[in-house]
Amino acid sequence: MHTCVLSMRTTIAVLTLSILSSSLLAETPRVLPEGKLPSDRRLEPLKDLNGYFPFNPAESEAAWAKRSERVRRQLLVANGLWPMPRKTPLNAKVHGLIDMGDYTVEKAYFESMPGFYVTGNLYRPKGKRGKLPGVLSPHGHWANGRFYDNPADRVQKEIESGAEQFEENGRSPLQSRAAQLARLGCVVFHYDMIGYADNTQISFEIAHRFAKQRPEMNTTENWGLFSPQAEAHFQSVMGLQTYNSIRALDFLSELPDVDTSRLAVTGASGGGTQTFMISAVDPRVAVSFPAVMVSTAMQGGCTCENASNLRIDTGNVEFAALFAPKPIAMSAADDWTKEMKTKGFPELLQQYTSLGAKDNAMLLSRTEFAHNYNSVTRHGMYHWFNKHLKLGVKEPIEEKEIRRLSRAEMTVWNDEHPKPEGGDDFERKLLRYWHVTAKKQLSELKPTDAASLGKYREIIGGAIDIVIGRGLPSAKDLEYDQTYEEDRGDFIHMMGMLRNSSASEELPIAFLYPKQWEGRVVVWLDKDGKAGLFSGGVAPKPEIQQLLNAGVTVVGADLLYQGEFLADGAAIEKTRRVGNPREAAAYTFGYNHTVFAKRVHDVLAVLSFVESHETEPKRIDLVGLAGAGHWAAAASAQARDLITAAAIDTQGFRFGKVLDIHSPNFLPGGAKYGDLPGMLAIGAPKNLWLAGEGDNLPRPVDSAYKAQASGTSALVDRSGKPSDAVGWLLAQ
Repeated sequence: MHTCVLSMRTTIAVLTLSILSSSLLAETPRVLPEGKLPSDRRLEPLKDLNGYFPFNPAESEAAWAKRSERVRRQLLVANGLWPMPRKTPLNAKVHGLIDMGDYTVEKAYFESMPGFYVTGNLYRPKGKRGKLPGVLSPHGHWANGRFYDNPADRVQKEIESGAEQFEENGRSPLQSRAAQLARLGCVVFHYDMIGYADNTQISFEIAHRFAKQRPEMNTTENWGLFSPQAEAHFQSVMGLQTYNSIRALDFLSELPDVDTSRLAVTGASGGGTQTFMISAVDPRVAVSFPAVMVSTAMQGGCTCENASNLRIDTGNVEFAALFAPKPIAMSAADDWTKEMKTKGFPELLQQYTSLGAKDNAMLLSRTEFAHNYNSVTRHGMYHWFNKHLKLGVKEPIEEKEIRRLSRAEMTVWNDEHPKPEGGDDFERKLLRYWHVTAKKQLSELKPTDAASLGKYREIIGGAIDIVIGRGLPSAKDLEYDQTYEEDRGDFIHMMGMLRNSSASEELPIAFLYPKQWEGRVVVWLDKDGKAGLFSGGVAPKPEIQQLLNAGVTVVGADLLYQGEFLADGAAIEKTRRVGNPREAAAYTFGYNHTVFAKRVHDVLAVLSFVESHETEPKRIDLVGLAGAGHWAAAASAQARDLITAAAIDTQGFRFGKVLDIHSPNFLPGGAKYGDLPGMLAIGAPKNLWLAGEGDNLPRPVDSAYKAQASGTSALVDRSGKPSDAVGWLLAQ
């Protein structure tokens, strides 16, 4: 990589220094003036759930197919549902029928996972024959959920404002919509969110009010929700709730009187979140009506609506768009959805229009009302379902007054159907089951040949893509401004700023270019950034000099919060968090990549820049030693065939052993898919020198290499010496 060639692609401000004074030799030269930090968006305040989440419609149907696959995969991975857990028997129980005249109400419960119960009421019309539409009705954050009782004085004001028509319906708008849908000919399952009504095996306080980390739950075995280990395995209340919704759809679908081609979902607030989530990930849903939740503003304030990685570079409007081209309607009120008419819905409608389904998206904007699922909104939903579920009911539909059921009439638990165990021990047991069964399911993907390796890469690699959050950036988005050049005799030392314009990110980067370059480049990662290439200031370390002597260009960089990213030079020990005082990782990392992931993004930017350079290097190798091996392993999973050989010392690092959600090494989902060895396995077929793992290759790495064609190799080295790594590299 000759300096004149480098300058052809960049805006260069070159400082040539042929002789350095002895005082300068004590320090590594800088790209930026002392005290100045890179102009990098990642140093700005973090995004949180109250940010702005615009939706950008895809430019073509093909572009939308690609984008929607990626976002849907992100939803499933972040919710711990990639691959979808193997479904166990529901063991459903339906009992306690109550005749309401023109419809019936029954008590129902089933097991979404063994010993974990979903509870609710089943509404059925009377006098109807044949298969009927089925409707899921998640309730949202109304006090006591399914047992909600709106105070009579408040209902009277709602009647006066036109929000409600009847006192009993206003006392329980949740019961009223289920009852009216049954009257219209639908089978409705009105089910509890975790922590509400009869579903208390995980308490309301844990599921919806979690505020402070629990040291007794933050263990490497038998952990609890919100712990670093639960996050590292993508286990969350939202994931459990979303899986409950999927199993609720299973329950509804198995009823003999339900037409599985006409399944719908509707809920408001947190129930609206569940509505667009299950509509996005479960293809069985035919019609959707999420109320007062889809917007470009606040994305969901409860712990049950947030999961790490979930809304990074996306948001609720795009989640709703994943249902396209099937019919979706939504409502807006005088809450965070009030601007939906001008911000969000026009773009959603544009996406539907581009797919030839303009009439399948509708917004009921009634901003004169506060956050609700009131009579006005319910009537809009009845019309939507009547049209798209083909109920055949004469319009206009008028809701009738209901007889509101008491808590005693609705509860599913009694002496014959006793309430199941709950509490901390149950929570640990449930997460243990989820972890063990997921691990077993993933272990069955072990690659044995080219075909199984392809499937392994599709599932494991597809998940790790979401875990890391970014692949190799496009070369057209990368710009390099050189600021420093020094002739060091047998090599040239160059430095500058590498910018990723599409991401508004930049990082200081250094090139040590031998004058007798043989076309080979080594990207060298170090815990000290680009300064790690040198010893005593600007003299290359012996192993770096060994590469230069062999005609290899060496590239180093200050990754985020290394070197010139640090005003005081001290390495960070704790990562930043958003202003939300609650200690749930998803409030920060549901909207922002972790520091670990961002550092891997930097490595990928360097690799992409080197690969696309005009000098056309013949091969690119990657080295990560002495505290940098985990970045190299993760980057290799995303860069894959770009890297010819990698020398990595993991030092035995595992994401599953990180015990702090604000550790710089914390990575949601990092442990689920084989942990660091899983990333190394995805990075095959490059040649690999691996230290820090004992005498043998980790099982997934060994399997991946055995499944490769000839010409690839992996070597275990116990020493971890940089000189041994370089010797191996040069022998390749």
